[in-house]
Amino acid sequence: MADNNETWDRRPRPEGDSSGQNNPGNSQDSPARVSRREAKEWQLIEKIVLTHSNELKRSRRWGILFKSLTFIYLFALLYYLVIAPGVMTRGPVQTGGHIAVVEMHGQIADNWDISMETHREPLLDAFAHPDTQAVVLDINSPGGSPLQAHLLYELINDLKADYPDIPVYAVVGEMAASGGYYIAAAADEIYAGGSSLVGSIGVISGSFGFDRALEELGVDRRIYTAGENKAFLDMFSPENEEAVAHWQTVLDSVHEQFLEAVIAGRGDRLDDSNPDVLSGFLWSGRQAVDNGLIDGIESIYSLANRLEIDELLYFDPKRDPWRQILDDLGIAVGQGIGQAIQADRWFELR
Repeated sequence: MADNNETWDRRPRPEGDSSGQNNPGNSQDSPARVSRREAKEWQLIEKIVLTHSNELKRSRRWGILFKSLTFIYLFALLYYLVIAPGVMTRGPVQTGGHIAVVEMHGQIADNWDISMETHREPLLDAFAHPDTQAVVLDINSPGGSPLQAHLLYELINDLKADYPDIPVYAVVGEMAASGGYYIAAAADEIYAGGSSLVGSIGVISGSFGFDRALEELGVDRRIYTAGENKAFLDMFSPENEEAVAHWQTVLDSVHEQFLEAVIAGRGDRLDDSNPDVLSGFLWSGRQAVDNGLIDGIESIYSLANRLEIDELLYFDPKRDPWRQILDDLGIAVGQGIGQAIQADRWFELR
């Protein structure tokens, strides 16, 4: 046994000398040491291969996951855009008697919230349903295109003639202004809330004049036309009184058509003694009752109770699928851009 006071030699021993003593004559590794070295090398190679294999497996798993998610997304999109609109309905197919509700919410414009393109089929289906006992136009609109409003007004009147036993009611939500009221005028009766906004029976056209601003900036306006009055509403050119007078006749013509529709729809219920009724003013629901623009204060549900019809069957408008996706995802920017594009019109009922 070594003495406890013995000092251990901790210096590294020369390679190849297992006893800790130099052996200059031994220039080659022993077979055992070579075997251990080869084993370590193979273990390292095996570790590298296994690590690489695991990385490949991990990569494949992530690839399968992303491909699966992509497939699910595309399938869901296909179902949402193509399959679902044809098979999904609101309410039962057979009701034994219901009020058919057609929602008309938003701006009136070609292929937008309210238009002939979006609402023709819902209106046709609402009247044609064998269990329909009444049709309600659920209106919440500030107005918009006079053409689209007129087309829907005429369609509703045609359907009333085809289905004389089905009464038509317009129920106003927040607002039925201008073109919104144009459509409502086709109903047999119009109802609204006491705080709803109704009326605005007029036509508006607006622009800006930048001719003097260009002059101050030293900028020349260069415009080339074929036709003397082709650029008669150009905002960068000085206003021409003759052109303005002509444009006023256009607005008056559209307004006259609007008035004819309202008078035909409301008849002697309008207050002829008040010249402001048809002047373009907006009225509250309570005021609209007094001047004959609507028939009373009512909601869809109170109307259903009064008619003693419990079932409401909704007929949804045909909407652009991409805009539907934007709306459902809450992308207000996309909606705002679309509205800005659609709003690029000469004039509107507003």
